[in-house]
Amino acid sequence: MEIMIDTNIIISAALFPNERMNRFIGVISGEHQLFLCSYSLKELERVIKRKFASRLKKMELFLQKLPYTLIHTPSVNILNSEIVIRDTKDYPILASAIIADVDVLITGDADFDKVELERPEILTISAFMKRYH
Repeated sequence: MEIMIDTNIIISAALFPNERMNRFIGVISGEHQLFLCSYSLKELERVIKRKFASRLKKMELFLQKLPYTLIHTPSVNILNSEIVIRDTKDYPILASAIIADVDVLITGDADFDKVELERPEILTISAFMKRYH
């Protein structure tokens, strides 16, 4: 299965690991093909530098060890105007998931809760683990 994870998931996994998160990362990196988008990586860098500057090296090491395929985020909105997300900053992540044609987008962002698409399926970590593992 092809999976993309959102920025907030990367931050949680790298900077706040726990048994649940470690298991999740093990499952997605060991049993599935993981995708990250260029927008998420740029957003990640901004957030880490602003909120967790002392943990920048830890984040870099986490990303070096994480097996993933990079998807370049489109520079313009390619989404159908019927797709509405409350926070417009989330459009690039969703567009990247659609371009990559991933099966599942995993996010903890409540702004994705009301987005209804056939593909990708949008799930939280808990919903993904319950459904697929």
